[in-house]
Amino acid sequence: MPAIRVVILAFEGVSLFQLSIPAMAFGVVYKPSDFPAYDVQYCAQNPGRLCSDQGIVIEVNHGLDAMDDANVIIIPAWPDPNTPAPIEIIDALKKAHAKGILIVGLCLGAFVLGDAGLLDGREATTHWMARDIFAQRFPLSHFRPDVLYVDDGNIITSAGTVAAIDCCLHLVRQRHGAEVSNRIARLLVTPPHRSGGQVQYIERPIPQLPTGDRLVNVLEWARQHLSENLSLDLLAEVANMSRRTFTRRFKETTGTTVTQWLNSERVVRAQALLESTDLSIEQIAYDAGFGTPLSFRQQFNHQLGMPPSEYRRTFSQKTS
Repeated sequence: MPAIRVVILAFEGVSLFQLSIPAMAFGVVYKPSDFPAYDVQYCAQNPGRLCSDQGIVIEVNHGLDAMDDANVIIIPAWPDPNTPAPIEIIDALKKAHAKGILIVGLCLGAFVLGDAGLLDGREATTHWMARDIFAQRFPLSHFRPDVLYVDDGNIITSAGTVAAIDCCLHLVRQRHGAEVSNRIARLLVTPPHRSGGQVQYIERPIPQLPTGDRLVNVLEWARQHLSENLSLDLLAEVANMSRRTFTRRFKETTGTTVTQWLNSERVVRAQALLESTDLSIEQIAYDAGFGTPLSFRQQFNHQLGMPPSEYRRTFSQKTS
């Protein structure tokens, strides 16, 4: 049976890590016994010497015509999401797409697929830090900014760096089953399967409010009292505003409701406690202000796509 040919696009400033992921995930670097044969090649718009994002110079021998005979084409993270891909790359991807070749955009590589019009009418994702730019540049795609990867037919896009591993393992699992995928994952010492629908671990920046805005002090006060019963009336009283005025100003300033904001802040607090302490789930539920462990688990799972216990196992900073 002929080897499955995977062609990876290289370019100036390409991520050295993302260039390496497919070779590892498809068994070229760490090949288990009886693993299906993969042929991983690299191509570039202009073959020759290229400098990676780490300053390491690599030699690429194949041009874009290598995509013609590919079974899978992978585009690593594009260096600048505001800079469209060259027309030569776009044309090569359109040609490959017309043949039904599977095309994968890892992280900001999704922008190259978008430039080629391959995401129009399709679900897609990318790194959460570039979600606003992505939504503006590709309004015809069904953007899913919070998930790890999206498989939409013969187009797959993934989120940030580690999600690229999840995405490639998904391809192995899809083609060869869970047992084969799990063997590769064990060799890479990575979780064997994370669902594409699992949310990205998104940094939640504190809103930048104007100096002197009364809500600055109210939000900070609320963060210091998350374990308490923080009602809308109480926060309005702390802000020295009417309930109606406070509700309107809060929405204008934060872009969300008081309840949604409190739930988000409480999950952030719970994340920190899960990562840095050995407190029980019950105690964390109380300290973060959820009231009951059930409410805590429901809200945590709703926002992060996993239960608190799994989050702790994955991200705990405590050492045994």
